[in-house]
Amino acid sequence: MSESLKIGIIGLGRMGKIHLGNLCTKIMGVEVIAVMNPSQKGLAIAKRYNIPLTTTNVDVIFNHPNIDAVVICSPTDTHSDYVNRAAIAGKAIFCEKPLDLSLEKALHTLRIVKEAKAPLMMAFNQRLDPTFEEVKNKIMEGKVGQIHTIHIISRDPTPPPISFIKHSGGLFMDMTIHDFDMARHLVGKEVLEVFAKGYNLLDPEIGEAGDIDTGIILLTFENNITVTIENSRKAVYGYDQRIEVFGSLGMIQANNPLKTNTEFSDESGTHLPRNLDFFMDRYLVSYQREMEAFIDALKNKTPMPITGEDALHAMKVAIAANISVRENRPVKISEVE
Repeated sequence: MSESLKIGIIGLGRMGKIHLGNLCTKIMGVEVIAVMNPSQKGLAIAKRYNIPLTTTNVDVIFNHPNIDAVVICSPTDTHSDYVNRAAIAGKAIFCEKPLDLSLEKALHTLRIVKEAKAPLMMAFNQRLDPTFEEVKNKIMEGKVGQIHTIHIISRDPTPPPISFIKHSGGLFMDMTIHDFDMARHLVGKEVLEVFAKGYNLLDPEIGEAGDIDTGIILLTFENNITVTIENSRKAVYGYDQRIEVFGSLGMIQANNPLKTNTEFSDESGTHLPRNLDFFMDRYLVSYQREMEAFIDALKNKTPMPITGEDALHAMKVAIAANISVRENRPVKISEVE
């Protein structure tokens, strides 16, 4: 690879715009030389950053001889195909989650990546959030002792459009998959069994689209640690992302950052600012840090910090959770495999 890594980006939706901005303005030693997006509206954003090549044809990215790495931010149902093509073309790959909605296709893709010896990093950005990283560090330092339970809360401020829900893979594959990955990351072991409950409490259209909007999941790990996860598509007070780890020596909590750090007190009580609006501002730092981690691994030729295997494990848990809701029973990961 050349000294300055040459990047091609596929897809300029919400995540593509974030990665484009970070790569062009905040990360040294890289150059975005090509961007593909199916609409001219997205390409207009790339032109603001003076990207030399903008195209609606994805073949241009894979066939470009000077591109070292491809950042895939396209719709989920294109991920595995684009990863396959990038690997065969000899490109390093950064891909948004999930790898695919089909376990069979994901396994096939990982075989291609392995055969091509292509570096692949999956975008589970929450691992790189400084607050959650501190929780992981405290666990590794033994500060909480032997872990007994972990509780993860993830609630969006508002549901996504129904058009998105119909193609997202559902709550567990689209939203909770971050929590499944975080649970594995914190525990450091694999999930053995999943028991999940899912409900439609917000909008009947979500149910008509084949999805749920509220979920409760219990994960049992191979070392008998249990993790409970709560999900909701709507929290009226803003984006809600919290973690509690309880152990033999104590407990650590990661609470929500607020819009400001002020608090106001009067005769009716003490009042705090609102939560942040959504993932774009809550995880702004983590998006930059995950891309920095990807670039550093390429330049230093070290293993990717978040791998395709990590994505596969989280995907298996999501599939097991969907089965559990449908059949109202605990589901072992071995059943999915």
